[in-house]
Amino acid sequence: MERSPMLEHFAEELRLARAATGMSQAALAEAINYSQPMIAKVEGCERRPSLDFARRCDTVFNTDGRFVRIQKRISREIVVQYFREWAGVEQEAKALRSFEPAYVPGLLQTEAYARAVLSGPGLLSAEEVEEQVTARLDRQEILTRAKPPLLTFVLDEYVLRRQIGDRAVMREQLLHLVKVGGGVPQVKIHVVPASAGSYAGLDGSFVLATPPAGEPVVYFDGHRHGQMDDRSDYVNYMIDVWETVRSVALPHQQSLDLIAEVAETWS
Repeated sequence: MERSPMLEHFAEELRLARAATGMSQAALAEAINYSQPMIAKVEGCERRPSLDFARRCDTVFNTDGRFVRIQKRISREIVVQYFREWAGVEQEAKALRSFEPAYVPGLLQTEAYARAVLSGPGLLSAEEVEEQVTARLDRQEILTRAKPPLLTFVLDEYVLRRQIGDRAVMREQLLHLVKVGGGVPQVKIHVVPASAGSYAGLDGSFVLATPPAGEPVVYFDGHRHGQMDDRSDYVNYMIDVWETVRSVALPHQQSLDLIAEVAETWS
């Protein structure tokens, strides 16, 4: 793995914090509920720390968010270049409206599902897959903030029935959608039923972001590129598309009931 400056910085701060408290790797592993080999790999710059790992280090060492701040800079480094600008918009948005006809959106993916999505095509190395899984899960921090943005997701029913990974991965993923949709008030999930037939959303996925100030922007994700557009005429057109898609989707609770029902078919 190429050693980034921030990865080395995290490793150094971790070693220094342990030395200052006289804590061994084994003792730290027990304190933060990670394995000792994992601690060794992070300190040796062989493994990128997750956001959860960083938070636990801050708690144990009482470092007032130092490890989390470094970890977030590491995550920004490993997000693919074309996605970085949108990732910043996503993190700052006060509302996100997402439509996805192919698979579960990244902000709602479980770790196993994300790994299956990224590894399935066979175009990334195992190391690249793990880096992108970490980055994708870190983006989900916005779901657990004290004041998360308003998040509305519309999925095609096909997303629920297309197998990504094994059957256990699918069942876990769908139950996760039910849990998030039913447990986070700011998250609304809607499903376009197969009975809807042809509708505007089948042209492809997109996300509309409403920033803290200014007009909405729209984002399209491609194979190896992404496109963000803030032209008012184009954004207004995509808002019309969104409203059309939303109009053929089931209500939130009815959608969650359908997701839970489909989840059981993956048992």
